[in-house]
Amino acid sequence: MLLIPAIDLKDGQCVRLRQGDLDDATIFSEDPTAMATHWLERGARRLHLVDLNGAVAGKPKNEALIKAIVGAVGDDIPVQIGGGIRDLDTIERYLDFGISYVIIGTAAVKNPGFLHDACGAFPGNIIVGLDARDGKVATDGWSKLTKHDVTDLAKKFEDYGCEAIIYTDIGRDGMLSGVNIEATVRLAQHVRIPVIASGGVTDMRDIDALCAVEEEGIEGAILGRSIYEGTLDFEAAQKRADELAP
Repeated sequence: MLLIPAIDLKDGQCVRLRQGDLDDATIFSEDPTAMATHWLERGARRLHLVDLNGAVAGKPKNEALIKAIVGAVGDDIPVQIGGGIRDLDTIERYLDFGISYVIIGTAAVKNPGFLHDACGAFPGNIIVGLDARDGKVATDGWSKLTKHDVTDLAKKFEDYGCEAIIYTDIGRDGMLSGVNIEATVRLAQHVRIPVIASGGVTDMRDIDALCAVEEEGIEGAILGRSIYEGTLDFEAAQKRADELAP
């Protein structure tokens, strides 16, 4: 089980939101690059970056900072980035300066043709982010709930050739309310590609619960508020996950 620290970027700072609300942001660091090296030093094997300003604007807004983070850690561990990625040129630019995986979320739902083209142009580098509430996919920074069933879309995008799916239960994200194991497993059982859990991971009980269903196809989990507020010790959690590996 790969545990992935999240670094959410807003106005050049490392923040965490509650349920995706940009007006409910907690600042955890004024120096996201230092935060990235902090997690690297504590044994992180991948980093998850989100350009929150970019997600709202529909185009990258923290690109220089993202480049600096990749420059600080990119040779040591893979970095994945999401937020405001709407065209192939942006993907190519990110990959050129060392990003390993580009996450396409809203654009995948609104413009499946773009996702199809991206998977074809950059095989092995595209991850789809599916954010859902009660099984229905949300877009535009979670502000709009669609009628799309998350499982149906996941199967469709798998056929396009995406590398993995990040599944976020938006009702739990940033709330420290426990990961939605049932919904995550249900999605993983319907696809062959790996699923990465996101949203609600709170403490070691969630790590134990995720590891218990790892063989269903859940490859990893993104950790945010829990490791910043201290309800979960990252190093201890990754050690536990390694011990429980099937």
